[in-house]
Amino acid sequence: MPTPAPTEAELNILRVLWRSGPRTVREVHEELYRNTDVGYTTTLKLLQNMFAKGIVRRNEDQRQHIYAAAVSEQRTLNELVRRWVDHTFAGSPAALAMRALDGKRVTREELKSLKALISRLEERERGGR
Repeated sequence: MPTPAPTEAELNILRVLWRSGPRTVREVHEELYRNTDVGYTTTLKLLQNMFAKGIVRRNEDQRQHIYAAAVSEQRTLNELVRRWVDHTFAGSPAALAMRALDGKRVTREELKSLKALISRLEERERGGR
């Protein structure tokens, strides 16, 4: 059974765990919500829900539980993009790319990377025939 897609709040927590590694609820809360009105118990509840969904692991060996991402960043982001492309762009990754590139300035380095990607995709397509 596939892991459910994370909500926006869950994705923010996953970003902390992917970047910083395993953390206590307090550490996650401080990093995300230090100067906000979001309470510690909200962060705790989010992590508990994420644990129930299988998105994070929980180490209960110590007094304070340590949470770690149970899903990889690349796989999670790829799946989110795949679902978004399917629902928003009728399954066309090219439509997403064109919309994204048309809507915001692209740096020279990004254009170079995009051209290299297109070349690799074209090469793969030629090799597949």
